[in-house]
Amino acid sequence: MRFHNGEPFSADDVVFTVNYMTDPANGVKNMANVGWMDHAEKVDDHIVRIILKAPFPAAEEFLAGPVAMYPDEYYAEVGPSGMGLDPVGTGPFKVTALEPGKHFVLERFEAYFGGPKGMAGAGKVDIRTIPDTNTQIAEFFNGTLDFLWNVPADQAGKLDAMGRYQVVNAPAMRVGYLTMDAAARSGETPLTDQRVREAIYHAIDRQAIVDALVKGSSTVIDTACSPAQFACDQSVERYDFDPERARELLAEAGYPEGFAIDFYAYRDRPYAEAIMGYLGKVGITAKLNFMQYAALREKHRKGEIPMAFLTWGSNSVADASAITSEFFTGGPQDDARDPEVIDRIETADTTIDKEARKALYSGALSRITRDAYWVPLWSYNVNYVMSREMAFAPTDDELVRFYSFGWN
Repeated sequence: MRFHNGEPFSADDVVFTVNYMTDPANGVKNMANVGWMDHAEKVDDHIVRIILKAPFPAAEEFLAGPVAMYPDEYYAEVGPSGMGLDPVGTGPFKVTALEPGKHFVLERFEAYFGGPKGMAGAGKVDIRTIPDTNTQIAEFFNGTLDFLWNVPADQAGKLDAMGRYQVVNAPAMRVGYLTMDAAARSGETPLTDQRVREAIYHAIDRQAIVDALVKGSSTVIDTACSPAQFACDQSVERYDFDPERARELLAEAGYPEGFAIDFYAYRDRPYAEAIMGYLGKVGITAKLNFMQYAALREKHRKGEIPMAFLTWGSNSVADASAITSEFFTGGPQDDARDPEVIDRIETADTTIDKEARKALYSGALSRITRDAYWVPLWSYNVNYVMSREMAFAPTDDELVRFYSFGWN
């Protein structure tokens, strides 16, 4: 097996990648993906021993998904910025052109070893980021685009009604949620009072937003994980839509006239505005700060966000640890800092027995809901629109596997 630049893939590359990613000095942003590993050792050219910090049942899920392997020689030469601008992997496609955030081109890697993916079905895939939906659809009509994804529900419905295109809706592992700074990381705010957080929960008609805006195969969720994930217990306490109860709780907490608070979001602005509308009806004035995800993530990690509408796709790992460990184990995005929750999740992450893991996660998720650290909102779905000539079957994890593109 070889990388796209011709460099052989061997144990040296795996050892380099694991040891680089697990070194905090290298600033890996999503440590939940790799933090369960301590280091790696080379046994021979084709065998690697990965030493874990503790037993980690989801190891195979992470190694098969978000933990990508780097070519050690190339990475040493170009560093993270070079790898970002001219990435090199071993997959069915190689990147032949890249304009960050705007455009990249994939071409079939003829030396691909095969593996479970098989050879790429298309010789070349030209991928463009077009922020404006109307421009996307105009180009699709003109025949300059063959495939769109993340198409808004209303537009997907109109295209489907035309009967000229393939329109497919598929569920996704991604979930939406409100995070509230219960730990006063951003300073003292009303959100440190559990009654206020419960009031916010009661104030939002999540089902109405799903029915009117999110649509598709999305469903309201009641716990801080995706229903598609192992150990994501949905039988937790529910907070029904009850604006009168929300007003009562605000009054009990000392805010009979409500209050104003900064509210952050990075995507799905109509959803964010709908949430703000419901909050406004019980007296909470949410002042919207709409930002790029990277900037919002950094502010959140620094503890500068009192409340935000966010989403998380768990890197398509179908295990509750891929979300709970990221947001509720004392890390830079944990707004609860609850010792009991941290202990339960850390124990669950290192417990081999499946039933014991389920019980531990269930206890943590129940406490997260009971104390209203988050407002879980809904699962996401994805609308795909394709020309009649395209052959593509979406999966339920939101990843577009370009190598599976083909033609009817």
